[in-house]
Amino acid sequence: MDHLCSLLLDLEAVRFFGIKLINYQDFGQLVARFIFNFGVTLVLVRFIYYPVSRRKDYLFSYLLFGSAIFLLCHILLSAGDKLNFEFALGLFAIFSIIRYRTNPIPIKEMTYLFVLTGIAVINSLAVKKISYAEMAFANLSLLGLMFLLERIYWVRREVRKNILYEKIELILPEKREELLADLKLRTGLDIHRIEIGNIDFLRDTVKISVFYKAEKTQALWNDDSAER
Repeated sequence: MDHLCSLLLDLEAVRFFGIKLINYQDFGQLVARFIFNFGVTLVLVRFIYYPVSRRKDYLFSYLLFGSAIFLLCHILLSAGDKLNFEFALGLFAIFSIIRYRTNPIPIKEMTYLFVLTGIAVINSLAVKKISYAEMAFANLSLLGLMFLLERIYWVRREVRKNILYEKIELILPEKREELLADLKLRTGLDIHRIEIGNIDFLRDTVKISVFYKAEKTQALWNDDSAER
């Protein structure tokens, strides 16, 4: 045992090009904080966001995004390079507000992305002046707010779905009830109002926006919906 302890101490003294092979105190702090940050991220994404959205693609992205930001901020802070650190934060701030080139990110998913960024930055930049109690309170406050707002959000959520409809004869005002009944029958949604969009008389089609109160079982309908 004494030989092992001596070997571990010798490893801490080893340097390559002036850089330590390992610093046990800093390494232990990094591992502990990373596990804590990943745990908070996992709770937020897997147990608050995913049960409502059922979007596995965002689940994958959020976990990696939160972990990557945490590691980047922690390493830059440990290096003591304030300029590079501020530059990295600026890049992530820009990234968090832009839309991907392929599909735009819905506003709700962007909110989760911003919160994940905030959690990772808080957990990575908390210095010795900030107690573990304060850091835990910040994380639990964000988790609690997201959980409560998510539940309230689902109680009153109205979702819009755009539909290309071919029974153009039903768009007449006097046939509105018949149109509404047909849309309910075809979609299985409890539609409470509709809006008539562009009408194409050449193809006998019309774009209709249907509005309904979303349930958790209807989450898969919401990929291209707009929320109000």
